[in-house]
Order: sequence, then structure tokens, then C-alpha cells
Amino acid sequence: MSLIRRQFLTRAAVAGSVLGAPVIANAQSAKFNWKMTSAYGKGSPFYMDGPGSATDLAKRIREMSDGRLNIQVFGAGELIPAFEGFDAVRAGTVEMNHANAYFWTGKTAAAQYFTAVPFGMNFQGMNGWLYDGGGIDLWNEVYAPFGMIAMPCGNTGVQMTGWFKKEIKTVADLKGLKMRIPGLAGKVYANLGVDVKVLPGGEIFPALERGVIDAAEFVGPFQDRRLGLHKAAKFYYTTGWHESSTVSELLINKAAWDKLPKDLQAIVSNASAACNVISEGWCQKANSEAMEDLIKNQGVTAKPLPDEVVKALRGETDKVLAEAVVKDPMTKKVHDSYFAFKAKYDRWSEISEEAYHIKVRG
Repeated sequence: MSLIRRQFLTRAAVAGSVLGAPVIANAQSAKFNWKMTSAYGKGSPFYMDGPGSATDLAKRIREMSDGRLNIQVFGAGELIPAFEGFDAVRAGTVEMNHANAYFWTGKTAAAQYFTAVPFGMNFQGMNGWLYDGGGIDLWNEVYAPFGMIAMPCGNTGVQMTGWFKKEIKTVADLKGLKMRIPGLAGKVYANLGVDVKVLPGGEIFPALERGVIDAAEFVGPFQDRRLGLHKAAKFYYTTGWHESSTVSELLINKAAWDKLPKDLQAIVSNASAACNVISEGWCQKANSEAMEDLIKNQGVTAKPLPDEVVKALRGETDKVLAEAVVKDPMTKKVHDSYFAFKAKYDRWSEISEEAYHIKVRG
């Protein structure tokens, strides 16, 4: 090769590397400003404020991305009404929504399985299914026709049955009861004669206090005490049959997601996974302290539902789930995956967790 040709190729290579550098730099320095709405009001602990909340998630993403992805967080009613996050993300009005998938029952029945299933898995089992049992992949398959993806970003752990103005002694006591309860559990209660209502968190206390509803389920001792539900009803049933593990959903517009560089996508995924674990840990501490206060200082009667009532709820749950899978192939696909994983997890849990509680703790 001639000296002139070698010099030409060398200069071309150097020029190419110099010209290429800004392209890489631009991709890594591009900034994105997104909006995230929530189904919960501004200042709500767990959901909007505190460890693992929507605000905390946005902060983690901003810090991990060195300010390349900034997310402005809006509580329910600030930008859109509480239960319009699905439509807002689908339309691209906002890039993200922080809520629970069972609010979108009217859009797709399969979404409910990604929040909680009555008599379903606990926090450990749910995470096992989502992260390693194909759950998240199915979640995204459910939302694909709507142009969205989702991932877990929080978990309350076991929730309480809820607050009742009158004592529940038999199944007959449920008939005609007006109760705030969302998701699959609402359908189960409806089968037993309950007049089911779905209300945003901020509307529960006034409705319960004024007698618009007779009973209400929200989250757990800390969240319920904050809303003042113990001031409107004194019977607190603790059987966590309906939501043994309640997942918070980060819903994302797929077109917006695809525009993010891979490293920012990884940051969002990892920050969401962190908040999933951190929020549940926060709930364990907050709920244990709040429950003690409710019983010792607030005059609350806390106890499990009667066995007869739990048996009836389980029977109706089986019917509701059977009806759901017959109506929709996608729901059946999700259902079969969930319960196949649950069967394996239950067998392992009997050997591990249950053995520990029975033999070790006594």
C-alpha cells in the first residue's frame, strides 16, 4: 500500500471517530421530561409520599439517570381524575400512571390478576410469579393491544378485610350491605348480595361517616387510620382473603418507552423493582405500629371473619374465577399461569414458611 493511501485511510479513520463521538454523546445526554399521574391523592402515604411511593420512584429515576429522565408526579385530580390513568397513558396525554391494575377491569378482565387474586399468593409468591414465572411478560401481552407496558412498583403485602359499622356473624349479614370494594373481591361480594361501590381513597371516609356505605376496604391499619375510617366504623375484620398481596402498577405508554435509550429503560425497571421491595418493607413497620394503636387507644374491635363467612367467600371466588376464564381467552391464559405457579409455590411454602411459623415460632 502506498504511503499516500495509508495517510488517507488513517485521516479518514480519525475523522470518522471524531464525527461519530457526538452521536454517542448526544444519545447519552438526551433529556426526557415525562408526566406521571396517580389514582391516589397528593400526600397519600405509600402511594404518593414516603419510601417506595410514586414520588420516591420519580426521585430515584432522576438521581440514577443523573437528571436525564425527569418525571413530574401528579396526584389524583391534579391533572386527571383518579381512575382515568389508563386512558391518559393510552392516549399519550401522560407517559406514566401509578395505580393498581384491577382498576382497569372494564378495559380488560385479565388485568385484575396483576394486582391481587382472592385467596391468592402472598408477597413472596407474587414476586416469584411476576419476575421469574412469566407474570410480567403476560402483563405486557395483556396491554399490548392498548399500546402500553407495565411493571410492579410497590406492594402493600396482606390487606385487611375492612371496616364495618355492624358486626358480621353470618353470611346473611352481608346481604344488602353497601360496601366500597374494588377488583375481583367486589364481584365475589356481589354474588353474596353486597351492594358493591368503587370509590377513590379520599371519598371513603365521608361516605362511611354519612352512611352512604356501610362498610369499606382500603389498605391496612396505617392507611386506614390516616383516612379516619376507625372513627366511622369500629368493627375491623382482619382476614386478608381478598388481597393477600396487592401490587402497585407502573403503567407506561409503549411508544414513549421505545424512545428511551436502553440504559434509561434499565433504570426505570430497576428503580421500580427497588420500590416494590422497599414499599412492602415500609408497610410491615407502619401497619404493626398502627394496628397496636387502633386496638389499644382507638377502641377498635379487630378480629378475623367467622369461618362460615370465609368458606362462603372462597366458594364464590371459585365461581367468579371460573366465569372469567370462560368469557375471555386472555384471562384464561393469565389465570392458568398464575395458578400453576401458585400450586408449586404453595408446596414449597408448606415446607419453608409454614413449617417455620408452626415449628419454630410456635
